[in-house]
Amino acid sequence: MTTDRLTSKPLSEQRNRIIGVSGGIFTVETPDGEVSARSRGVFRRKGVKPVPGDYVELLFEENAEPVITEVYPRTSLLVRPPLANLDMAVLVVSSCEPKPNPFILDKLTAIFESKGIETVFAFTKTDMAEVEQLVSVYSAIGYKTFMINNLTGEGADFISAYISGKTAALIGNTGVGKSSLMNYIAPTVLHKTSEISRKLGRGRHTTRDVRFYRLENGACIADTPGFSTVEISRYGDIPSAEVISCFREFGEYTHDCRFKDCAHIKESDCSLREAVSSGMIARSRYDSYCRLYLEAVQSENTY
Repeated sequence: MTTDRLTSKPLSEQRNRIIGVSGGIFTVETPDGEVSARSRGVFRRKGVKPVPGDYVELLFEENAEPVITEVYPRTSLLVRPPLANLDMAVLVVSSCEPKPNPFILDKLTAIFESKGIETVFAFTKTDMAEVEQLVSVYSAIGYKTFMINNLTGEGADFISAYISGKTAALIGNTGVGKSSLMNYIAPTVLHKTSEISRKLGRGRHTTRDVRFYRLENGACIADTPGFSTVEISRYGDIPSAEVISCFREFGEYTHDCRFKDCAHIKESDCSLREAVSSGMIARSRYDSYCRLYLEAVQSENTY
C-alpha cells in the first residue's frame, strides 16, 4: 500500500489513533478518551483499509457516531495481523509446546526487517524446558532477547521497561503464552488463557481481534491472535532480491563472492557459504535463507 493515497499531516498533529477494531467498528484513542467510530466507504475505493495503529482524522457530527475521514501515512504496515506504525514486534517463542520452529522465527524476523520493524525475542515457559542454545543464535547477531518464567512472571518486567514509550505487538504461534505474558506486562488488562489442546495439537487461544493497550510507561502494546505454521505465509512475502538483506549478519560476508549476482545457494567461491562452513554463521539461519530465497523465486516465476 503506497502512502501517496493517504493524507499527509505532521506527526505532532496526529492525535487520534485506532487501537482496535471489531465487527467493522473502530475503537479510536483521542485526547479526550476512547470513542467508537466507523470508516467511510471511500476508503475501499481508494484501496485503503484503516487498521489498528493508524493515526486518523475524525469527523464528529451531532447525534451520530464519529467517522474516520482520513488515514495518515504509515511508518510500517503488517497485513497479518493488520497493524500499522509498529516500532517493534515482540516475537513470543515457547521453549516447548509448541516446539520452536527456527524457520518460522527466521521468516518472521526477515519480514519485520524488510519493514523496518525491530524484532525482540521473548522466550517463554523457561520453567519447563531449556532454550539457551536457540537464544544464543539470535542474541549473537544483535537481537534483544528476554527469558520469561510463565509461573512467576520473572523477566516480564525487563520487557516492559524495554518497550517503554514504544508501539509494540506480541506475535507468535498459538499457545506460546502471549496472553500470559500480557497479563504480567499489563496486569490491569484481563486476559483469559487456556491450555493447548493436545488432541488437536493447537491452542485454544482466546484473543480473536487485534487490540492495543496503553501502559503506564507510555507503551502502546497489542496482543494478537495466534497463528498456525500454515498461516505464516499470510504475513507477507519478500522479493527474492531482497531476502539476503533481511539477514543482518550476512552483510559482511557477501561482498567477496566470485560473482556479483551470487545467490549464495550453491555457487562456488561463495564467501557466505564459507562463513557457514567455518561456523561464523549459524547453519539454521543459512538454511532458512536458502528456503526463503527459493520460495520467493518460485512465487515470482509463478506469477
